Amino acid sequence: MLKSQKLRKVNTQGDGLRLGTGWSPADLEKPQILIDSVFGDSHPGSYHLDKLVNAAKNSLYSSGCKPAVYTVTDICDGIAMAHDGMNYSLASREIIAMMVEIHAQSSPFDGIALISSCDKSIPAHLMALARLNMPGIHICGGSMLPGPDYMSSEKLYGSGIKERKGEITSQELLTEQINACPSCGACQFMGTASTMQVMSEALGMSLPGNALMPASINQLEHLSYRAGERVSQMIKEDLTPEKILTKKAFENAIMIHATVSGSTNATLHLPAIAHELGIEITPDLFEEIHSKIPVLVSLKTSGKWPTELLWFAGGVPGLMRELKDYLHLDALTVTGKTVGENLEELENDGFFEVGEGYLRNYNLKPRDIINTVEKPYKKGGGLAVLYGNLAPEGAVVKHAAVDPKMHQHTGPAKPFDSEEEAVEAIISGSINPGDVILIRYEGPKGAGMPEMLKTTEAIYTNPELVATTALITDGRFSGASRGPCIGHVSPEAAAGGPIGLVEENDLIKIDIPNRKLEIIGIDGKEVEKDKLKEILNKRKAKWKRPERRRKGVQGLFQSLAASPIKGAYLEWDK
Repeated sequence: MLKSQKLRKVNTQGDGLRLGTGWSPADLEKPQILIDSVFGDSHPGSYHLDKLVNAAKNSLYSSGCKPAVYTVTDICDGIAMAHDGMNYSLASREIIAMMVEIHAQSSPFDGIALISSCDKSIPAHLMALARLNMPGIHICGGSMLPGPDYMSSEKLYGSGIKERKGEITSQELLTEQINACPSCGACQFMGTASTMQVMSEALGMSLPGNALMPASINQLEHLSYRAGERVSQMIKEDLTPEKILTKKAFENAIMIHATVSGSTNATLHLPAIAHELGIEITPDLFEEIHSKIPVLVSLKTSGKWPTELLWFAGGVPGLMRELKDYLHLDALTVTGKTVGENLEELENDGFFEVGEGYLRNYNLKPRDIINTVEKPYKKGGGLAVLYGNLAPEGAVVKHAAVDPKMHQHTGPAKPFDSEEEAVEAIISGSINPGDVILIRYEGPKGAGMPEMLKTTEAIYTNPELVATTALITDGRFSGASRGPCIGHVSPEAAAGGPIGLVEENDLIKIDIPNRKLEIIGIDGKEVEKDKLKEILNKRKAKWKRPERRRKGVQGLFQSLAASPIKGAYLEWDK
């Protein structure tokens, strides 16, 4: 017997309340499906999701189910950037997951379809699916059209600085603002939104070909319709997330993450999703996989192509074709078939030929976008995990987006206790080439682990600093970040980590090839290890955690969040 029918027997009032909501008596007898989306006026990645909701809703009706539509709208990191709103971003992942859990558990649902496009909503939905472990599917909201000359919104941070300096006019800035986001969908670069769409499909939780599908084409609504149909079948098959989200699935996802040089935020989100199932995903697993899987695509912001063109070139299935010798092709997916079986079906259905036709509009071929493993875009994967006395538990760098000149660098520390102070120092000219900027107390227990995109863009748009100056933080970076930026430093400063002990002009050594991140000197001079350890121990004895306690969601997150390197999920057993 279906769960919904069992619960109806113990709560006859519930039937009356649903009938008062427009349900018919016949609807009560059907499998009941929760459709939860992040639709709302919050940003382009969510504004169009009502269309996908309706497509899934109609298909569920046609499949003999009764859908119920709920909404928990997400926020946009781009809109929350550069003010206190960004401190709520990572916490929103937890709250969205909780609200979906509440929706699903408080009513008698048999299956679930979750619809989202962007940074925190996708991992939140995948966490909820794993936590609930009921037959369900994730539907990705697709990609935004690129602007003129492949322009995308991250350019506006640099343009804002230029306008402030008088290098461009306010009208020129407005023209860019009007054209940066010409349609709905996730941003057109391989930021966290696009990365997490790719992760959803690579994990097997979205239908093949869903991730990065242009939001402007009708195929996205067609796919949402098929996803609704698939949920109804998954209920009959008792196909639940724990059967799909295995260690093999996470390894597949990390391999695909390497091919696209995905956002470092995946090192937060994949472990958090896996944690819901009792699976441990460590930074060393990312390091191990990235060291053998190269970057196959040159994607914005550090590369050439917008994400839409990757979908035309084959999308995630196209990347999987290139990695057949590495992937777990026997991993199960929401189709009820394995990764290998899905790829074979796509070949037979003409999926790849359609994308090739779109690419001909640009006078391009799939091989112009997706390189081979033998002749990759970049060797060595996109991500590295660094260790040392500055990051005993680890730190993460997207080294594929770092100028090779900065892969090994030693410079004087310029520490700041907030992003705002660091940005002002950069813009005012207080930072010199060769400096190592540290922004601390921005981790989960400090400020909620906000993104530092404004800081990275301030560095990137300064010709003197872009290839000479590094940024290190216990906060995190946007997937759009470019340049030598190292994040997720653990333990974080607010938890007593060494990054909180650094003083001005301490010597910091970055060594990406050897995976090292170390304090090696004091007051601009290198110091022997034993003497350095003694000095740091004295600083530690005097250190006091700044009082930054907050109420509400921020207080909850600060109190319970795990280390950045573990995924910053909430540790309820504390």
